This record gives sequence, structure tokens and C-alpha cells, in this order.
Amino acid sequence: MVVRNGIAKISDLKGKTVAASAPGTAPYFGLAWMLKKNGLSVKDVKVVTLEPQAAANAFVAGSAELDAAMTYEPYLSTVRAKPEAGKIIATTLDYPMVMDTFGCTPKFLKDHPKVAKALADSYFDAVEMIKREPKKSFEIMGADVKQSGEAFEKSQAYLRWQDRASNQKFFATDFQSFNKEAAELLLEIGIIKQIPDLKSLADTQFIK
Repeated sequence: MVVRNGIAKISDLKGKTVAASAPGTAPYFGLAWMLKKNGLSVKDVKVVTLEPQAAANAFVAGSAELDAAMTYEPYLSTVRAKPEAGKIIATTLDYPMVMDTFGCTPKFLKDHPKVAKALADSYFDAVEMIKREPKKSFEIMGADVKQSGEAFEKSQAYLRWQDRASNQKFFATDFQSFNKEAAELLLEIGIIKQIPDLKSLADTQFIK
């Protein structure tokens, strides 16, 4: 979440205009989550629908109607590079509720278990490479988002790379409690009509 420099805390956004992706997306959920943790809801702000790149660009350009915006890397760096436009008031390091994931359908997992296991293992191999050869890793990932390795390194400083042990711990502990809280929030803001069976949301056998 990025805000104008005159905004000291998230609760100051009451009655303000915030750019975020449409309901049902991660940026919109992030906005709802951060507001909820600070005594507000999405009903307390005016939400303008803009995707993360457009939101960052409009915010930096000084769009008069925007008091805040939800965006992410590499677009967050656009705001970081122009402090006179505003500041980053919170990230998912402060509010850990967004995790980039890849997943497979239940049918795919059933039909191709070896491929699913190889997919998970290759991800953990990549995380180990980031630890072992960070410069080379940042060059590879930076190229994918049209950034230099140096620029990507600065961006990724605000991310956590979850290795196999971290994934195993997360799914064994925090996953269920987070899903309960998230489902209640999604129900409250009208994104879902009922809370699903939370115990059936993930098959974690392939990260073991």
C-alpha cells in the first residue's frame, strides 16, 4: 500500500480514494485486510479500479483523485524511486496475507503425481539456487520482468522466499487459521457467498 506523504497511518484513509484491482483479486483483498486490521473496511474508502502497474503509474504521476494505491513489485519500485509522490506505508512483510503460489487441479494431481512432485521439487531447487547463487538468480528473474539483476535484487528485498521447510511449517500451522480469518473477511465484503470446507483447500503431499 502506497499513500501520499500527508497520510500518517492507514486509519487516516477513512473517506479517501484508493486505487486497487477489482474485487476478487489479491490487491483488493490486501486492501480489505489492511483496512480491517486498522479498524476500517472497504466501505470506508472510495475504491478506484486500477491494475497494479496502472495504479503505481497514476499515483506517481500525481493523480489528484488518488490518496493511496495497492500495487506490488516490480511496480512498487516506481513509487520507491519517487519519494516526493508518496511513500510505502505497508507491505505484506507487515501484513503477511498474500503468498505467490502455483497449484494444480485435483484431476491433474491424480493423473500426474510424478509431474506434480517434480514441479514442487524444482521450485525448491530454485529457492536453493537463490541462496547459493543470488546474483545469477536475480539476473534470470529480472529478465523475466524486464528488470536488471540489480533492480530485481532491490525489489526482492521486500519478499520472502519460502523453502521446503517453511512451506511444510506453514501448511501444518498457519494455513488453517489464516484461511478461517480470510474466509470470514471475504464473506463480510461480499466476495464469497459462503465459507468453504477449509480442510479440503490444499493437498500438501507433494511438498514433503
